[in-house]
Amino acid sequence: MCGIVGYVGNERDAKKVIIEGLRRLEYRGYDSAGVAVAQQSAIEYRKKAGKVADLEAAIEAAPLDKSALGIGHTRWATHGGPSDVNAHPHVVGDDKLAVVHNGIIENFSTLRAELEAKGYNFVSETDTEVAGTLLLEVYNTEAEGDLTRAMQLTAQRLEGAFTLLAIHADHPDRIVAARWNSPLVIGAGEGENFLSSDVSGFIEFTRDAVELDNGQIVTLTADGYEVTTFDGEAAEGKPFRVEWDVTAAEKGGFNSFMEKEIFDQPAAVRDTLYGRFNEEGALTLDELRIDEALLRSVNKIIIVACGTAAYAGQVARYAIEHWCRIPTEVELAHEFRYRDPIVDQQTLVVAVSQSGETMDTLMAVRHAREQGAKVIAICNTVGASIPREADAVLYTYAGPEIAVASTKAFISQIVAAYLLALYLAQVRGNKFADEIRGIIAELQEMPDKLQTLLDNADEIKQLGQDLANSKSVLFLGRHVGFPVALEGALKLKEVAYLHSEGFAAGELKHGPIALVEEGQPVFVIVPSKGSRHNLHAKVFSNIQEVRARGAVTIVIAEEGDEDVVEFANHVIRIPESAGLMQPILSTVPLQLFACSVAEARGLNVDQPRNLAKSVTVE
Repeated sequence: MCGIVGYVGNERDAKKVIIEGLRRLEYRGYDSAGVAVAQQSAIEYRKKAGKVADLEAAIEAAPLDKSALGIGHTRWATHGGPSDVNAHPHVVGDDKLAVVHNGIIENFSTLRAELEAKGYNFVSETDTEVAGTLLLEVYNTEAEGDLTRAMQLTAQRLEGAFTLLAIHADHPDRIVAARWNSPLVIGAGEGENFLSSDVSGFIEFTRDAVELDNGQIVTLTADGYEVTTFDGEAAEGKPFRVEWDVTAAEKGGFNSFMEKEIFDQPAAVRDTLYGRFNEEGALTLDELRIDEALLRSVNKIIIVACGTAAYAGQVARYAIEHWCRIPTEVELAHEFRYRDPIVDQQTLVVAVSQSGETMDTLMAVRHAREQGAKVIAICNTVGASIPREADAVLYTYAGPEIAVASTKAFISQIVAAYLLALYLAQVRGNKFADEIRGIIAELQEMPDKLQTLLDNADEIKQLGQDLANSKSVLFLGRHVGFPVALEGALKLKEVAYLHSEGFAAGELKHGPIALVEEGQPVFVIVPSKGSRHNLHAKVFSNIQEVRARGAVTIVIAEEGDEDVVEFANHVIRIPESAGLMQPILSTVPLQLFACSVAEARGLNVDQPRNLAKSVTVE
């Protein structure tokens, strides 16, 4: 959840570097924030409930001296509510040792009782203060003043998920950090080095990064870094180059990051498609280093994901089953392990996660591999935990997504899943080469069609303003339009705090139609007139049913579909496309609508209450 930054260098003021990093990481948590810097004989720190701006105000009121080393944190509360006391850093040992932490330490109660028995007192409700106090105890006893050794021994005793950064006034030249089931990346500079939950925290200063594996400790100085295991054995990180720059994390003139990221979607789709097929139109997914014979033996696919990613998986299910003829299930990752799923060596698990750190999905990946299944990750973050632990990965290359509510990641996940489905069809011989080329050509048209749709966004924004005071909104869809309806409802819940529900349109007469009353806004995603099984006519009947009961109908329909006009209060046009391509287009008006409603209601679009971007705890 939380955002972490560490800096050690020869020239810059650590607190300024850390504050800038925390601003970029605030999407990971914004209940409180804090910074600690090393001075000659003690740690100085400031921390404050609220946003990073509140922390800056606290530092302005009580300035911190310039320092070459420091750590910072922006919090999404788990143990203990948002408060100044519970905010990180936690400073212990007469202001000698400071720690920040991301994750949940599951055995903190036991450890706290042990430490209290030794005479330690605690001032917060957090598991982090317990970890810091344990580190202090180990540092003073078993490790004999060696901070790296103390971190190694402490990490061996912690259970759960954690990234833990520590600085000590007796070692003002180094930061020591541990990683277990929680993200941590090194930023490698010249005469300075960085640590962060993700590369956004240091991208302004360096694009050279190093990913750390689970169970690793890093000791960071201005001149370099040393990596070991929890047992103290020498280890190595994995260097990589960040391909996007700091401007990709700025709003670019839009009112919010969410709005900017909606308008980023043509480029995100284009980049996700780039380099994935050769001149003959055959798919060449170089990342999928899985034996083709094994892919041909797959007899079931299970997609595991949470939230928006799960809805992308539901869209993908239609394509996989249609193109590959492989039975496909979509599982919420947090339920997957606990229902004793039927998984074996002929099962392919596809794990979908924007951050690659979603703890529930990571646990599902581990369970699947323990059962002998192969796992392919679809992820937007290079070097994250899920792609590292999967057997193969398909990156989406959507660029950084700062807003908590996912937009371009969702569309890119659908595109990546379609590429995977086509690749399986190619390997297994389910589709002829010319059929695959035809579908790829349709995918390649999507960026231009998305841009056409976005060029006419003002009408949708106005609709959001007009309906901002609605007490609830319903969304209906069939086939691939059903998960789009679910996603539309989720977006409105997330950013506008407005009650909304998505339904399969065929379920309307089985209960949901009871919700329809005079003035009730109802979005309907209409399939193409050329859709199979006469779905267009069936959904058209649903429009008439809700309109007859007083609903305000907002219909998303393709250009040229005039049948809907008579029974629609509002028609939102999308470019004509093949049926399975429609979710890539029909989702966008719903994103724009949710963003507009939230703005009209005066809400923080990018940082909705109670939510964080990356859910790194179960």
